[in-house]
Amino acid sequence: MTRLTRLTAATAALSLLVAGCTRVESAQEPTTGPDKGPATELRLGFFPNVTHASALIGLEEGLFAKELGATRLVPTKFNDGSTEMSAFLGGSLDAGFIGSGPAINGFGKSDGKAVRLVAGGTSGGAQFVVSADITTAEDLAGKTVVTPGLGSTQDVALKKWLVEKGLTDKVEVTNRENPQTFDAFKKGEVQAAWLPEPWASRLVLDAGGKVLLDEKDLWTDGKFPTTVLLVRTQFLRDHPQTVKALLRGLLAANDFAKADGAGAKAAINKQLEALTGKGLAPPVIDRAFTTIALDPDPLAGTFPQLAKDAVTAGVAAKETELSGFVDLTALNEVLKAAGKPAADAAGLDKK
Repeated sequence: MTRLTRLTAATAALSLLVAGCTRVESAQEPTTGPDKGPATELRLGFFPNVTHASALIGLEEGLFAKELGATRLVPTKFNDGSTEMSAFLGGSLDAGFIGSGPAINGFGKSDGKAVRLVAGGTSGGAQFVVSADITTAEDLAGKTVVTPGLGSTQDVALKKWLVEKGLTDKVEVTNRENPQTFDAFKKGEVQAAWLPEPWASRLVLDAGGKVLLDEKDLWTDGKFPTTVLLVRTQFLRDHPQTVKALLRGLLAANDFAKADGAGAKAAINKQLEALTGKGLAPPVIDRAFTTIALDPDPLAGTFPQLAKDAVTAGVAAKETELSGFVDLTALNEVLKAAGKPAADAAGLDKK
């Protein structure tokens, strides 16, 4: 990444996260109107991470394109949630796989107008990996801990955990892109990182790290939304059939992974190689795949707690009001047609 690119990404992230009550000027109240039919194109955001497995499988196997038909699919890779959310708020993205933290923050920044949560992507797949000399939380005092980005899903989880452990002022928290964190961990420049897959597995298998905490152990039944699917509100209202087609592609990707695990890993690796120039070693992708669950249910009931966590973590000044954040109408129609159980909006579909 060039210096200019890093500066642009940092500026985008900062503009999204500062002044929690500030209205985003570009996020206007969507107008109501008739269904405009299939969209000409669908601009879809995603990360080159195993936690975005549904997106990677759907792209590699052509499952989204098949369902979208004449609608042109425009995939766009992002490296962090703040930059992707800035694209949503700027109107340059129609749908995107993204972490729960940036999703909540973006909804709040737009006064609840810009985006809607329409489906889940991945549950699990985030771990707190530390160097060999760290065995307890107290051993982190004086150490440097890394997360993928300010306000990211893992950033919120780490900082909340540090508050609960009384370590907030005793640990230095920094944000780096995942490949940079991997290199710094190997060199001993950082001693701990709260990361999504495949980077947690890479730190364990390729850099001599060990798991101090698996984030799933902090949640009931081990389920928490690492990746969800957002759609720009106006796009959802204008092109509901296109959104349903995208969701059919999501279900097809998940079904593919369930039926053919080896094929799913191969598809993910092909996408990672194309996107980053390097695929994953078999042990890494095998380990990473065991930590995630692909599920179209966004686990909406966890989002009020996630909004509280952002405040506890010091990432948000006040708890985001989530009324109207979730719209599972299209998802549940697609699930019903596929003979699958409906997902619960947990009351967050009400204004």
